[in-house]
Amino acid sequence: MASQTALVMRLLASAYAVAEKAGTIVRRVLHSGDLGIVEKTGANDLQTLADRLVQKSICASLSKSFPKITIIGEEDLPSEAAEEDLIETGMYDVILRKPCPEKYSILKEEELVVWVDPLDGTKEYTEGLLDHVTVLIGIAYRGKAIAGVINQPFYNYQMGADVTLGRTLWGMLGLGAFGFQLQDVPDGKRIVTTTRSHSNKLVIDAVQAMEPHDVIRVGGAGNKIIQLVEGKASAYVFASPGCKKWDTCAPEAILHAVGGKLTDMHGNAYCYDAGVKHMNSAGVLATLRNHQYYASRVPQAVLQALPSD
Repeated sequence: MASQTALVMRLLASAYAVAEKAGTIVRRVLHSGDLGIVEKTGANDLQTLADRLVQKSICASLSKSFPKITIIGEEDLPSEAAEEDLIETGMYDVILRKPCPEKYSILKEEELVVWVDPLDGTKEYTEGLLDHVTVLIGIAYRGKAIAGVINQPFYNYQMGADVTLGRTLWGMLGLGAFGFQLQDVPDGKRIVTTTRSHSNKLVIDAVQAMEPHDVIRVGGAGNKIIQLVEGKASAYVFASPGCKKWDTCAPEAILHAVGGKLTDMHGNAYCYDAGVKHMNSAGVLATLRNHQYYASRVPQAVLQALPSD
């Protein structure tokens, strides 16, 4: 069946299976008790054994099945063969059975760029804030995030011993998003979700300018987009450099697939071509509804401090 399926659907189905395996690796490393933590650029920029193993697993698995795609991962790892038990060649049947949107039906491998964050929310992972942690695999075509997978390895981890840990969300432009219940924030409230560990004056000023009824501070870009689509927050506001393309590609695709929007603080779209700089220099503004309202409230001083790419 897979051989008759459009390439991008096979890639997405593979990314789903690979993300599920990644979630298993993330849980296994935590339960081993040895996270293998190293600092990259400082105490707020960490890498663990899970980051390293998951990136190796995702890149090796997708490269094996789709040798001509471009894969860009967060971690700067030496190129070495992945152990056989890290390779996942399966594909998620449910995606293979979905109709491919016509505009993406004849894409070639070499036209696609995959952005990988093996462990979004690494700091929170090391601190036991496990619901903040996600694995992100985004697929871009002509600079646009068109499909994505988010795995939450520890979804339900506070619900007791009998529940199944983890879930995987996925979405594609023109098809929709799946694996969660789409909800709006109740009563039209303005609830802003923002960074937990990378705040500064610009971030605080931008958040306050939204006149929120409530502010939630959590880790992980993937986690914040999940809050938007599940009705726990109405806007994700991060008026600072720091977020990278691998943080936003998959979440943006899922958000856009259900009618939401992710831009920089100026309201401009980010480009996910292979050659772009990795930093989202002009911050991130994401909403499920009313994007223009939030964009219009960003203070001029914040916009001046964050020149658009």
